[in-house]
Amino acid sequence: MVSKNQIKLISSLQQKKQRIAHQLFIAEGIKGIQELLDASFELDHLYTTQNDFEMVSNNQKTVVSDADLKKISALATPNTCLAVFKMPKEKKIEASGLILALDSVRDPGNLGTIMRLCDWFGIQQLICSKETVDIYNPKVVQATMGSIARVNVSYVDLNDFLTTTSLPVFGTFMNGDNIYKTALPQEGIIVMGNEANGISPELEKIIKNRLTIPRFGTIQKTESLNVATATAIVLSEFRSASL
Repeated sequence: MVSKNQIKLISSLQQKKQRIAHQLFIAEGIKGIQELLDASFELDHLYTTQNDFEMVSNNQKTVVSDADLKKISALATPNTCLAVFKMPKEKKIEASGLILALDSVRDPGNLGTIMRLCDWFGIQQLICSKETVDIYNPKVVQATMGSIARVNVSYVDLNDFLTTTSLPVFGTFMNGDNIYKTALPQEGIIVMGNEANGISPELEKIIKNRLTIPRFGTIQKTESLNVATATAIVLSEFRSASL
């Protein structure tokens, strides 16, 4: 049985200000929850309709009905379990290797997919502008499919960060050097822009290395690629250059 106070608290965690106030976030689904537990994220409480997660003590686990799970779930079609985790402390930025930076990426699905791409391509550090969607947004957590446990994410003033780094900075633009014909380094910062507006004019002034993914279609009327799709192509090219 889930109490009214528990329902109120869990439902409130769909709002960023409440997540910050309580320092809690929610994750749904066996895979995502297990990934967080394996990564030693601190569990606050687990709600499940199954007799699973035997490693979780009974005082941190409540078996609930499908109806109760639906009351606390952020999903249109609830999974079999939901967990409330404590937010970990933000780790120090390691300014080395290949780093991905996001300028005002607003869509939760895009951010979640990009975090999975970072995990896949071995990008351990993701830098986000303060205008980028919160990684603990339930839709983001869901979309990461557990990769949130393995990618270090930091929210910074991106302008300050890029002007003080010693690493080369690359940005994706419609008019830039063909990424397939450019020598790409093993270390650097790759900036991906907002879904609608791309990289902001303020950051564009800082970025010296402009890259573009060329269009091959004969008509060439497509204005742009989805930011997550573009990120996949760019990370693949940077990684293949080091092989």
